[in-house]
Amino acid sequence: MKMVIAFIKENKFDDVMLALHKIEGLTGASSSKIHGFGRDRSRHTPEQETEISLDFKPHIRLETACRSELVRQVISAIKEAAHTGLYGDGKIYVLPLEESLRIRTAERGENAV
Repeated sequence: MKMVIAFIKENKFDDVMLALHKIEGLTGASSSKIHGFGRDRSRHTPEQETEISLDFKPHIRLETACRSELVRQVISAIKEAAHTGLYGDGKIYVLPLEESLRIRTAERGENAV
């Protein structure tokens, strides 16, 4: 099992969620509105040093727990739906998911996802 965490632009949220809904076997996703900062490359040429920007930008954080065999599909769906080609399109992280538990039924592992 894996946990996929993605940070995307707010205006791409509907496109990404629609793409995730089309993945057979994906059981769900969660989202939160967040604000963050990153490297600001907008005012620099590639030869110039990148500065850190403290200007917090709104983004959406998506999380989904899935079977390992779905990870490539999930990453691909997010990447294609969130892509604009501009700085700030976002990031995708994949982490191992050691355990899951459905509180209602006490199911564990992939059955709980």
